[in-house]
Amino acid sequence: MTAPQLPSPDLSSIASLRSLQTRSISPENFDGAVGGGGRATEGTGASCARDLGPGWKISPSVDIKAGETFDLANIQGGGKITHIWITTHTDNWRTLILRAYWDGADEPAVEVPYGDFFCNGWGVFAQVNSQAVAANPNGGFNSYWPMPFRRGARLTIENTSVVDVRVYYQVTYEIGGDYSNEGYFHAQWRRSNPLEDRVPHTILEGIEGRGQYVGTYIAWGVNSNGWWGEGEIKFYLDDDTDYPTICGTGTEDYFGGAWNFDVPGKGYTEFSTPYLGMPQVIRPDGLYVSQQRFGMYRWHLLDPIFFGSGIPKVDIQALGWRSGWRYLPLRDDIASTAMFYLDRPTARRPKSPSADDMEVHLGTAPVPDIGATPPRAPQD
Repeated sequence: MTAPQLPSPDLSSIASLRSLQTRSISPENFDGAVGGGGRATEGTGASCARDLGPGWKISPSVDIKAGETFDLANIQGGGKITHIWITTHTDNWRTLILRAYWDGADEPAVEVPYGDFFCNGWGVFAQVNSQAVAANPNGGFNSYWPMPFRRGARLTIENTSVVDVRVYYQVTYEIGGDYSNEGYFHAQWRRSNPLEDRVPHTILEGIEGRGQYVGTYIAWGVNSNGWWGEGEIKFYLDDDTDYPTICGTGTEDYFGGAWNFDVPGKGYTEFSTPYLGMPQVIRPDGLYVSQQRFGMYRWHLLDPIFFGSGIPKVDIQALGWRSGWRYLPLRDDIASTAMFYLDRPTARRPKSPSADDMEVHLGTAPVPDIGATPPRAPQD
């Protein structure tokens, strides 16, 4: 007989006693072993701790060579990842790819550029104060998405850049529970740059199985003057074909704002709440930062979008205005991350993004490599 599931810990139930155990993986304890932390004798902090010895921050981070993939965590048996903290230099936020594999699957359930997963897709820091994701000064990224698995989990990070990068991280997880009835966490990234003429941007498509859609992050780069967010988001569920079951009324409406996010006298106004927000507005600088860019998230935590047999498609239109009060189809730069839970560890997904697919122009120089950290010399 299966024991009843206790509620997940929150302020109202945190005092409930549970037959669970907590483990943590970091560069100070690569496998999460009991009593395995603080034993390192080699690592990126060894020289700094040369006067102190073992136990004194010998291995706080890892260096991932250009073009290589590093295993952040490799967990055997059932459990649930409850928290991820990670940080690296801002130049790396669109050159690293975060992936997660559940129960020994060959294909990842999560495949998202590092910064986009934490609602910072433009390589410029924006503070995020939400229940599922917190981005704190200056680049301390936190995920609280529950990620259950039944037989094992593997988290990796790929460095697609031409330079080595240093990453600090900690993955906290629980073991000892019954995860047989919990869905697998999925996250997929897609970019339209620029969006095709009169074609909505696809956020998700071709998903088969039962589950719930739980979140959207979009890094939206505007390529035209005027208001850019008149388009509707549409959720095609189960047997929907030509028309969706759920149809929004406008981009800013879906992300919880109204009237163009425009506070009179202030213009576009950032906001961040537990469930939705627009924490980032990047304004032109009159030189090489020429376009407006926005970061927006919407977590369906209190209002998950349930589906019984699949999600044929989720898409969003890009519409502005032209003369005569007519809608203007836009050709913007739109990068979306979709989060959902599914009854299986793999799903149809887009091709893996390349460095060129993910790239955004960093900094205020004419060439992105100028001023990069570490410096990036011209390539042959």
